[in-house]
Amino acid sequence: MIVRGMGASWRALVVGATLWAYPALAETAEEAAPDSGRVIDGIVVTATKADTLDIGGSIQRLDTADLERFSYNDVNRILRQVPGVYLQEEDGFGLRPNIGIRGSGTDRNSRIAVMEDGILIAPAPYSAPAAYYFPRVARIAGVEVAKGPAAIKYGPMTVGGALNLFSTPIPDVDAGTLAGKAELLAGNHDGRRAHGWAGGWTPLGGGLEIGALAEGLYEHSGGFKKLDVGGDTGFEITDWTVKLGLRSTDGRHALEFKYQNYDETSNETYLGLTLADFAASPNRRYNGSQLDVMNAKHKTYQLSHRFDISPNVNLTTVAYRTDTARAWYKLNDVRDTANTGWTPINSVLDNPAANPLQMADLVGADGFTGRAGALRVRNNNRVYLATGVQSVLTAGFRTGGIGHTLELSARYHEDDEDRFQQDDRYQMVDGRMVLTSAGAPGSQDNRIGDAKAWAFFIRDTIEAGNLTLVPGLRYETIDLRQTRWATTDPDRSGLTTVAKSNIDIFIPGISATWRVADAVRIVAGVHRGFASPGPGSTVDPETSWNYEAGLKLGSNGWRAEIIGFFNDYAKLVGTCTASTGGNCNIGDQFEGGKVDIKGVEMSAGRTLGSIANDGFEVPVSFAYTFTDARFKTSFASGYEPWGNVAVGDRLPYLPRHQMTVNAGLALKSARLNATLNWVDKARATAGQGPIILSDRIDDRVLVDLSAEIDLLPNVSLFGSVQNLFDVTYNAAFSPAGARPGAPRLALGGVRARF
Repeated sequence: MIVRGMGASWRALVVGATLWAYPALAETAEEAAPDSGRVIDGIVVTATKADTLDIGGSIQRLDTADLERFSYNDVNRILRQVPGVYLQEEDGFGLRPNIGIRGSGTDRNSRIAVMEDGILIAPAPYSAPAAYYFPRVARIAGVEVAKGPAAIKYGPMTVGGALNLFSTPIPDVDAGTLAGKAELLAGNHDGRRAHGWAGGWTPLGGGLEIGALAEGLYEHSGGFKKLDVGGDTGFEITDWTVKLGLRSTDGRHALEFKYQNYDETSNETYLGLTLADFAASPNRRYNGSQLDVMNAKHKTYQLSHRFDISPNVNLTTVAYRTDTARAWYKLNDVRDTANTGWTPINSVLDNPAANPLQMADLVGADGFTGRAGALRVRNNNRVYLATGVQSVLTAGFRTGGIGHTLELSARYHEDDEDRFQQDDRYQMVDGRMVLTSAGAPGSQDNRIGDAKAWAFFIRDTIEAGNLTLVPGLRYETIDLRQTRWATTDPDRSGLTTVAKSNIDIFIPGISATWRVADAVRIVAGVHRGFASPGPGSTVDPETSWNYEAGLKLGSNGWRAEIIGFFNDYAKLVGTCTASTGGNCNIGDQFEGGKVDIKGVEMSAGRTLGSIANDGFEVPVSFAYTFTDARFKTSFASGYEPWGNVAVGDRLPYLPRHQMTVNAGLALKSARLNATLNWVDKARATAGQGPIILSDRIDDRVLVDLSAEIDLLPNVSLFGSVQNLFDVTYNAAFSPAGARPGAPRLALGGVRARF
């Protein structure tokens, strides 16, 4: 979809929304219910949504009420509400998100720190940060996005920011009381979802209480894409969590153990469409992708302890381990015409006229018999382990009339990625892929990358009257190692090739907040950005200096914010992955030279009316991001999204404009919500000037609706429609070919709470 003529309208809307929100700051608002207390509060930046106004750096937090309005299971749709976040859609369901912050790059979230409950959740955050596992947001109770100097509390990726997801807490209800929720939904494309949790606390005696939570999630879809030969293109996921808690009734001690188990089967592919086929049938899938399937398993073990040593001193410690195993069996490439090598699938789709034999093998038309072994399918079999322990000591004290909240933290972390992959070869016969030769395990890739890292930070929140300064310093020392065995050595008993490297990095930052009035704050900050190279890489670490300044207006539920940011990259780094198009050795890293990324983030929100006083509420919110990201050096690169770069080229997959407007109507027994999201066009590769069709990621305007009607005090009917007007758009050319965004998706069913 192409949206034209919006230049004046978006400017009017941005200015109008900010001015419209400002008078509300002086009104008396109903306080939003605070988030439930958590044992991990010392690990994360925000403990409640209200914290975001006074914390140094740009922070946005979405709480349970925000997430329940649409009950999304796609993290892309949730993060549209946060300015400064960039999303490259891939499968339409959010199974494989690509998230960036302030121009950091989006590939598999590998450029930001992604956490669940304060711990790094990527399968191997240091040695292989690409997130082929991502928490399902249908079970998530809160989202925090930290940008600017606030992000130095997290690592190892601090260039753009950090994303923290909060799982359902053990409900903070009176001892002896049970609370819970259940949701059963069904919709088109054979969509089904069942989600529920129950938990509470009970006295144990001796000044102690014991708590527990059990939660389960089941999701299924038959998929909206259509294989020419027929078959399932959807997914099935089971995800369950158990938490056990122990706390003292005086509140000084809290201990919590969490176990989470995830199992996914998804029939997803990297194979997209040619532009001509996309125009004719955007949800089509060629027969060459019929065997593509991801099988993934993930487990999290987390033990958290909080000890209030005194009223002003507390110690929070978290020990964790995650185990992830995934095998994505998918089409990798096609035999070249000379039968001497292989042609990447993205090269075939980019220029089908120059690759007629390869295109015919991919399509697999009725009655067609392809070349023997022309289709190479790779078993991308990988096992990951991440484990570590982190402690944060927080102390509040005063020096004269100045208040301090000092944080000292240490974390030891280990992770590794084990690649043990092989290629199988197939022939296309009358639309069906027939195995012609099976590869031996480990014959394509046989290596382990691992990392050991110490991370420390110190941060002091200094309050002197109306001025708050938050200086901080993060230090990381990282040992990286890559061990390769011969692809003819599946037992790994022979000689190895080992590459080692070490990185030591200091990451300083400081933010300032000046409360001009009760509802007006001027904010500014600067910090050093850092992204760690991977095991075996010969490039230097990516570093940058990142600046921000702006206004925060409001208090509690009434707020508006405008932040300008500038990220000055000394050296951008790109990593070769199959998800970026391949055509290079997977894992190789490339230097992208100097890059400047500047932009403006705006958000505003207020609620008109009050159910208690007026019988209705009208919540409205707004988020907008402008971005200008350009290369400042010229170079030729083998990295697919860059190619040959000239000074002034814009970075790929970074739209100049993004905007989301939410509006709702809440009555005593019914709620209606709508959201409109506009994303400007973007480039698939670096360049400048008009965007040619073969490089253009479509702009689009999408509208989602949701409604809920109470049948009983604790039982309601809920329904939602995503992409209400069934807009068709090309969401990406990565990994290979044009890829559609999700069409109209509807879900409806029953919710119950107790």
